[in-house]
Amino acid sequence: MIYDSQIQHQEEAVAEVDEVVVDERQVVVYNDDVNTFEHVIATLIRVCKHTPEQAEQCTWIIHYKGKCAVKTGLFDELVPVKQAICEAGIDARIV
Repeated sequence: MIYDSQIQHQEEAVAEVDEVVVDERQVVVYNDDVNTFEHVIATLIRVCKHTPEQAEQCTWIIHYKGKCAVKTGLFDELVPVKQAICEAGIDARIV
């Protein structure tokens, strides 16, 4: 009898977790032929709070792959990040 109630309680707990929906998005920076590596790195450090190493790695990915997700979070948190990157003259979008 106790076993059945424990299973039912666990199933209810799992059902509650399944209902939690997180709408995470990403700020993606796209490659261009205008901005220098140094400018993109400095912007990612300043705006996204990347370490120099992380910013450099993202910049290389942008260069070779054409784009890179530089920040993940909720949409409302990412809007000012995307705007600051764009104000620095770098193409960024929230996806």
